[in-house]
Amino acid sequence: MSELTVLVATRDEEARIRATVERLLAAFPDAEVVVADDGSRDGTAPAAEAAGARVVRLPRRGKGQALTLAERECAGGPLLLCDADVEGDLRPLVESGVDVAVARFARRVGGGLGVAKGVARALVRVRTGRCVEEPLSGQRYLSEGARATLFPVAAGFGVETRMTIDALRAGLHVREVELQLGHRATGRDLAGFVHRGRQLLDLVLAVGPTAVNFRGLRLPLVGSVVAVGAPGVAPVVALGLADDLWSGPERGFRAHLGAGATTGTLKLVGIPLWALWRTRSLSGALLVALSANVLNQLDTRPGRALKAFLLGSLVLRGAPRGALAVAVLLAPYDHREMAMLGDAGSNALGAVLGLHSVRRLSGPRRIGAIGALAVLTVLADRRSLGELIESTPGLRALDALGRDHP
Repeated sequence: MSELTVLVATRDEEARIRATVERLLAAFPDAEVVVADDGSRDGTAPAAEAAGARVVRLPRRGKGQALTLAERECAGGPLLLCDADVEGDLRPLVESGVDVAVARFARRVGGGLGVAKGVARALVRVRTGRCVEEPLSGQRYLSEGARATLFPVAAGFGVETRMTIDALRAGLHVREVELQLGHRATGRDLAGFVHRGRQLLDLVLAVGPTAVNFRGLRLPLVGSVVAVGAPGVAPVVALGLADDLWSGPERGFRAHLGAGATTGTLKLVGIPLWALWRTRSLSGALLVALSANVLNQLDTRPGRALKAFLLGSLVLRGAPRGALAVAVLLAPYDHREMAMLGDAGSNALGAVLGLHSVRRLSGPRRIGAIGALAVLTVLADRRSLGELIESTPGLRALDALGRDHP
């Protein structure tokens, strides 16, 4: 039987992490304790190492992202997840004999009003038809098979709720085990309510559409919000969202056309037809469709498509204010790997640029723009635009601007 690994997600827990690691090592002497340090700005990492844990130092992204990245650094086998401030005996979880064992606190610990937990329970019930008591508990045992099924996990504070949903939908045996545990509770003060507000947002995003990015992080797809700032491109958002949810492995024109009826093919046909209807012009339809496709092709690294959108807006001397506002609001989340545009967002923002180009460009300038976008489309079909960017010094520097990883 494979040895157990204990994985602790933490941030700025210098005062508590040493005692937590020592308790875990005492309870599980044959296990390795791994601390996923989510960008702590205090002495959490050295304190954990001094107590005997192996620390995986990570950029400050969120709990789910930290767990996903650190899990890859762990040896194979079953996994025990726990929070850095937990107090109590977690051995009954490991001894439960089920796929997923979740700690249920024997006594209520917390200073909130129970809103986040109530929302989480409702979301689990809606997605699975099952009722659970502790959808937010970070104390969880995963068998080796459950670990393979559930990772990568959802981002942020929605990680546990989505993990419960995924486990139940996958038919895994999930059991809640009542334990005498304690942890630090958030109070009914401004900091506590801000934390719970963020938790609620993360919950809603985690149970919605998600996708795995280039680093293997499972992030919420938030690009549909472009339709709020630019309602005119809502049909493009819908086509992109369909591709986000049901697309296959095909990439590029040739792959989609060769695969027959796919959501990618639906986009290849649907966006030009919609653009033709909107612009009443063949050249306008080409410009919009090519813009949507090129921006979508650029959405392969955090922040890349949004930078292209903002740069395109600058070149065109503006873009619709609603779309610009959405792009600016999403930029920090997309750039820091906390959310993804997906096809819904990148195609829609490309269509916004295309429609603005139709209004701004005519005659030779429009033909020139169509030609340039057509060249980029052909290049993307033969060689990814990402490779082109990464092999061109100036573009590579612009692409990496503000990013703390390759």
